[in-house]
Amino acid sequence: MSALLGQPDTAPFLSQADDTGEGVGGPAPAPGQTARLAGPEPRDAEGLQLITGIAPRHATLIVGVLCYVNLLNYMDRFTVAGVLPDIEQFFGIGDSSSGLIQTVFISSYMVLAPVFGYLGDRYNRKYLMCGGIAFWSLVTLGSSFIPRERFWLLLFTRGLVGVGEASYSTIAPTLIADLFVADKRSRMLSIFYFAIPVGSGLGYIAGSKVKDVAGDWHWALRVTPGLGMIAVLLLFLVVREPPRGAVERHSDTPPLSPTSWWADLRALVRNPSFVLSSLGFTAVAFVTGSLALWAPAFLLRARVVLGETPPCLPGDSCSSSDSLIFGLITCVTGILGVASGVEISRYLRRTNPRADPLVCAAGLLGSAPFLFLALACAQDSIILTYVFIFIGEILLSMNWAIVADILLYVVIPTRRSTAEAFQIVLSHLLGDAGSPYLIGLISDRLRRDWPPSFLSQFRALQFSLMLCAFVGALGGAAFLGTAMYIEGDRKRAQLHVQGLVRDVSPPDDRIVVPQRGRSTKVPVSSVLI
Repeated sequence: MSALLGQPDTAPFLSQADDTGEGVGGPAPAPGQTARLAGPEPRDAEGLQLITGIAPRHATLIVGVLCYVNLLNYMDRFTVAGVLPDIEQFFGIGDSSSGLIQTVFISSYMVLAPVFGYLGDRYNRKYLMCGGIAFWSLVTLGSSFIPRERFWLLLFTRGLVGVGEASYSTIAPTLIADLFVADKRSRMLSIFYFAIPVGSGLGYIAGSKVKDVAGDWHWALRVTPGLGMIAVLLLFLVVREPPRGAVERHSDTPPLSPTSWWADLRALVRNPSFVLSSLGFTAVAFVTGSLALWAPAFLLRARVVLGETPPCLPGDSCSSSDSLIFGLITCVTGILGVASGVEISRYLRRTNPRADPLVCAAGLLGSAPFLFLALACAQDSIILTYVFIFIGEILLSMNWAIVADILLYVVIPTRRSTAEAFQIVLSHLLGDAGSPYLIGLISDRLRRDWPPSFLSQFRALQFSLMLCAFVGALGGAAFLGTAMYIEGDRKRAQLHVQGLVRDVSPPDDRIVVPQRGRSTKVPVSSVLI
C-alpha cells in the first residue's frame, strides 16, 4: 500500500485508473458479514492518502483546478446573455431566434453527455476533460468571427461548444467523490458548485464590460478561450486519477466492476430518489435557463417603459447597466445560496435523514413567489424587482450542491458518471434546452396580437417569464417525493459498495441444448416440446 504514495498518474487514455477484476457486486457475503455497518469506515486524511495515493493538499488543489474550469464553463455560457441585445441587433433576429442560441447549445450538450458519462465510468477522466476543454476553447474563439449574414453558423458553433461542457460536467463531480468522504465531500462539492453562480455572474459582467471597453460585442466571446487553454494546462499538470469508489469501501471488500451501459440505465431508472431528484433539478434548470438568458433583456425593457433608459434602436449599441447588476446579483446570491443550503442541510441531517431533499424542496417552493413578485413589480419599481430577484435566486441556489450530493450517495461509484449524464439529459431536455426558446416563442406570439410598442415588448416577455414560477413549484413537489425514498436508496447503495448486495439480474430464460456436437444456450421459446 505504501507504494501508492508516490504513484504517478500514468493511466493511458483508453484504460481504467482503478484495477477491478471482480464480478459485479463482488462475492456473496460470508455468514455473519451482513452485521457489518453499511457505511464507509471513518477515515482521516492519512487513511485517504493511503487509499487514493494523493496527498490531502494535492486533493484540495485538484478541487481548485476543477472549480476554475467549472467557473470558465459557466462564464462562457452566459457571456452570450450579457451581450444578447447587441447580438439581436447585429444579426437582425427576434426573441424566438435569440432563445434558439441557448437551446442549440444545451441540446448539443445534452446529447453528448451520455457519451462522456459512459466513457467517464470506464476510462481516464483527466484526459477526457483535457480534450473536451481544448476543443471547446477553439470553437468558442472561432464563433467570434462569424459575419452578420451567417447567423446559422453562430448556432452551429454554439452547438459544438456543448462538446467541451459535456466532457467536463459529467466527470468532474465523480473525481471529487473519489477523493473525499462524508462532510468533507459535501464541503468540497459546495466549493465546486460555487463556480456555477459565480461563473454565470462573471459571464454577464465580462460580456457587458469587455463590449464597452472594446466597442464591439465580438470581443466578449474571445476572453474565455484564452483562459480555457490555461485550464487545459492545469488539468494536465495537476489533476490525478483516483481509484473509483475506493474511499467508500471497507478494506476487505473487493472493488466494483463496471456493468453494461444498459444495466446501468436499468438500475438508475429503478432508483426513485435519483429519478425524482433529477426531475426536481430539471425544474431548477428550466427556471435558471430562462432567467439567465432573458433577465437582462427584461430589465432593459422595463427601464425603457419607465423612461429610465433610451430604447435600443437598430444600428445602435445597446447601453444598459442591467447585465452588470444582474451578474453581480447572480454571483452574490449564488455564494449565499449554495453555502446556506449546504450548511442548513448538514445541520438538519443530525436529526432528520431526509434533510437534503426537504431543503431542496423548501428552496424551490420558496423561490417561486419571489420570482413572480419580481416580474409583477418591474413596471412600477426596478429596485423592488432587484430585491425580489435577490431573494428568489438565493432560495433557488440552495439546490446546486445538495442535488449533486444526493446523486453521489444514492448511486454506486461505477455508475456515477452515467448518472450525471442521465441527469444532465433529463434536466436539459425538459429544462433549459427548451425554456429560453419557449419563453421567446411565447413572447413573440403574444406580441403578434398587440400593437407594436415598447410596452408590448415588455408585457409579452413579462407574461412569458411568469411560467418560471409555476415550474419552480412543480420542482419543489418532486423533491418532496424524493424525501419519501431517500433513506432506503441511500442504504441500498451503501450495502452494494460493501459487497453485501448485488445487482438483481433478469431471469435467465435460456436452457442448454446439444447443437452441432456441443452444448449451447438457447431461448426456451425456441425449443419445440
